Amino acid sequence: MKYVKLLSLFVVIISCKKEKPIENLLTKAKAIHERVMTLDTHVDIDVSNFTDSINYTQKLENQVNLPNMEEGGLDVAFFIVYTGQGKLTEEGYDKAYLNAMSKFDAIHKLTKDIAPERIGLAVTSKEAREMYASGKKVAMIGVENAYPIGTDISRVKQFYDLGARYMSLSHNGHSQFCDSNTGEENAVWLHNGVSDLGKEVIKEMNKWGMMIDVSHPSKKSMKDMIALSKAPIIASHSSARALCNHSRNLDDEQLGWLKENGGVVQTVAFSSYINTEKDKKYKEALVKMIEVLAKEQNLELFSRAEIRKLEGKAQGEAIAVYMKLSKEAKTKMDASQGNPVNVADYVDHIDYLVNIMGIDHVGISSDFDGGGGIDGWNDASETLNVTIELVKRGYTEDQIEQLWSGNLLRVLDEVQEIAKEIQLK
Repeated sequence: MKYVKLLSLFVVIISCKKEKPIENLLTKAKAIHERVMTLDTHVDIDVSNFTDSINYTQKLENQVNLPNMEEGGLDVAFFIVYTGQGKLTEEGYDKAYLNAMSKFDAIHKLTKDIAPERIGLAVTSKEAREMYASGKKVAMIGVENAYPIGTDISRVKQFYDLGARYMSLSHNGHSQFCDSNTGEENAVWLHNGVSDLGKEVIKEMNKWGMMIDVSHPSKKSMKDMIALSKAPIIASHSSARALCNHSRNLDDEQLGWLKENGGVVQTVAFSSYINTEKDKKYKEALVKMIEVLAKEQNLELFSRAEIRKLEGKAQGEAIAVYMKLSKEAKTKMDASQGNPVNVADYVDHIDYLVNIMGIDHVGISSDFDGGGGIDGWNDASETLNVTIELVKRGYTEDQIEQLWSGNLLRVLDEVQEIAKEIQLK
């Protein structure tokens, strides 16, 4: 049975003839949450949390671990093999490849050695559903930034064999394969879309059954990918640009392309992609409070940008300090200093995407442990609160199942079926 943490800011609904009492709503939401398989397509990892002494069997300071997943009823997590964008040189590729392999190894260690009785690695929707039915949590793998492939196209198949079931061709900065959304800042592009090498990678991904992720590539890159791909694509962690004008979000034209392609956009719970202005005001006040607390406690504080540049133990320790101080700071702030982006703001994006694209093309992601998290869904233990908000807005159980896992796994099935056809030719 899933154990859940109720939304701390959930207010009492005033009774009237057209509204159900809050107790009925919560009971209904809990029952639906228990029955549907919840899947989050984007959870970052730190390899220092995959050791014999420090690992996901413990309730660590990070946002996703087994205790948090079990408490909040998060059933499936796509753990991310993330590599920051570096120089387009052999030296850069080699370093990135080693980083990627260390993350593949960490995920495999979790499912094979650390906690195989509690979580398994799935590479198909069938495996994921069977593990879920058995009572185990499910790990799946996504690759954020194909940069570690270098110029060796055979690594696409290697990553697939290691369990990767989606991959983005770039991150923050243009890769050897395509332009990044970050090019919007100064309108400087490297390839004007997908490069010739990127076209070869797309062919390989189609051939082996790996979903193409367009959350970080540029708009032109996305357009090229849809034209080149023989299979549906995904945006693993993006929201609606019409509601929040950030280059990481998708505009209505892109949403139309994705719908026509048969793909899915996994709405991301990243506060600055949900409401930039609201988030900025709150974060500025929060940072000031964190800095005061760090000084009072004589703790070294790193910014998120600085933490991204750290590696291994140093990064883990810096994240732990930031998370600790952030948690304390939030308890000391009041509404006059601003309100955080919350679950209701997040589901506004889901509503918008469903209205534009239809229920078949929308999913859910957090970007936990990579900057994601909103008030009410700030770690995996609070996952029920998303379902509560969906029920509150009138989504049916079938629709909630689609949003939580059905749509994404449908795309994975289609991608893998198309791969089988390609391999037979």
